[in-house]
Amino acid sequence: MIASIKKSGSNTRGLLAYLYGPGRRDEHLDPHIVAGFAMLGMPDPGRNENATLTALARHLDEPVKLRNSEQGKPLTDHVWHCPVRAAPEDRYLSDADWGEIAERIVQATGIAPEGDDLACRWIAVRHADDHIHILATTVREDGRRPKLHDSGKRAGTECRQIEKDYGLRQLNPGDGTATRSPTQAEMHKVERLGWQQTSHEWLQDHIRAAIPHAATIEELLTYLEADGVQVKTRRGPSGDLLGYAAGRPGDLNNNDQQIYHPGSKIAPDLSLPKLRARLATTNPEEHPTARRNRPTTPWQRATDTLDTLTTHLTESDGSDGDARAQAQITALSEVIQATAQTAPETLRTELQAAARMFARAERSRIRAEDAAADGLRTAARDIASAGTGKDGSALAVLIDALIWAVILAERWHQARHHAQQAAAARQSVQHLQTAYDQAATQQLAELTRRQPKQENRNTLAADVKAAVPGHASRILADSNWPALATVLADAEARGHSPHRLLQQAAAQRELDTARLPARVLLTRIQHTARNPAPNSRAEAARLRSTRLGTLTQQRIPESTAATTTAPVESSCRHR
Repeated sequence: MIASIKKSGSNTRGLLAYLYGPGRRDEHLDPHIVAGFAMLGMPDPGRNENATLTALARHLDEPVKLRNSEQGKPLTDHVWHCPVRAAPEDRYLSDADWGEIAERIVQATGIAPEGDDLACRWIAVRHADDHIHILATTVREDGRRPKLHDSGKRAGTECRQIEKDYGLRQLNPGDGTATRSPTQAEMHKVERLGWQQTSHEWLQDHIRAAIPHAATIEELLTYLEADGVQVKTRRGPSGDLLGYAAGRPGDLNNNDQQIYHPGSKIAPDLSLPKLRARLATTNPEEHPTARRNRPTTPWQRATDTLDTLTTHLTESDGSDGDARAQAQITALSEVIQATAQTAPETLRTELQAAARMFARAERSRIRAEDAAADGLRTAARDIASAGTGKDGSALAVLIDALIWAVILAERWHQARHHAQQAAAARQSVQHLQTAYDQAATQQLAELTRRQPKQENRNTLAADVKAAVPGHASRILADSNWPALATVLADAEARGHSPHRLLQQAAAQRELDTARLPARVLLTRIQHTARNPAPNSRAEAARLRSTRLGTLTQQRIPESTAATTTAPVESSCRHR
């Protein structure tokens, strides 16, 4: 159940005309009052043919009119409007049910505290099965204004209790970090102009998409302008940036002027101070040796960085640890966003949906220590600047790593009772899993086609039972086991130990919650096995060949060279 409080100016009769009218889409049926401050003698145009909207408005406005006459200055903000809507799957609620719910809402918000005979005047009008509208005039009978600070939060808390008491769908409690819901005027504008999103939603998507491309706030604003976003800045005498606002092209006011929205109004985490802190990170210069050993693609490098999240999100302790973990989650959002931008077109819909959902999961009331997430933020910029890649297997591995990272973020939020963020992370995982299914289908089919012979598969199955005994039966029963066997055989041919690779992969991610454990291990092993095997036979052969060439300038016989450099086939292994 959602209660959305709105300020509706000073025209009480105008709002009544809407509530008792047909609605903008002919959805208002049988409008009538189900509860009010004093039902006896209440003029209800929906039930009394002699009652009028004007008489009802005057009835509600009497304390306002008296205050205006005493003060000599009319109020312009005394109309309080609160639609209360049930979820689509909720059971039918009677007029009596809605009346009780309305009374609980006005009591909780401070419009009409329980037992207060001098409270504000209010009514609840029902004109549809699934919602009511509470209208109040915010002048008490004694002429004072009610205390409505945090009334929205109190209404939300009461709605959570109403859901339990009435057996309705239970929503997650809010924490003040969500973006505001679109107004009716914004939704009508979207429909009128044929847009798919409101301006606030459109601007959110474009600003978040720009973050991985920028290292400073000035770069971010430049990127936004190049992307077609209208940007207006406020600067001090020295030229320092003091504020910014963004506008959507074609979003004009009644005077055909561009409408701009301050960053803090677009989303809580897109204000200038928060963006500046988020971008103002420094990265240590990379050592040349480390640079030579870096993975070849940005997707592989990002996967390496994501592997460190387990430590950050499972071992954070105290406020400092939470601040660092929150920074990692914020930067993880940038990696998902950059991946969505550079992935093949066939995957972008699901990845963009995952990024949009995770944008809600990245915000909490814990202040992030942004400098702690340099690695992930660099990975996001690396991906964004590299453009669309061609290594499909590396992308599939990265998406799988993102799935696990988002699961860790969900668990971190759950442990801190961040219900909204945990729910958003779960939805993001669903989109990422769909994207992985799409990315890996062709690859898994090819790996399955190349599966080793039965004798070698039996040997590899023994490795599985020895390395991960608690999950061996599920792994071998997984339809992806033949593909995993191929990956293990290929890795062994490059000098890796299948037993060691399986142990390492299982240690990186627990398999209890994995839907398809063989596929999880497959992607982790693909990523790990790309590196040279430590002390591998192939490496030893290469070093031996190099030494021979250095010590003697004699020509190595062709038969010897062939023996030295030939790859080791996995089928040669015997137990």
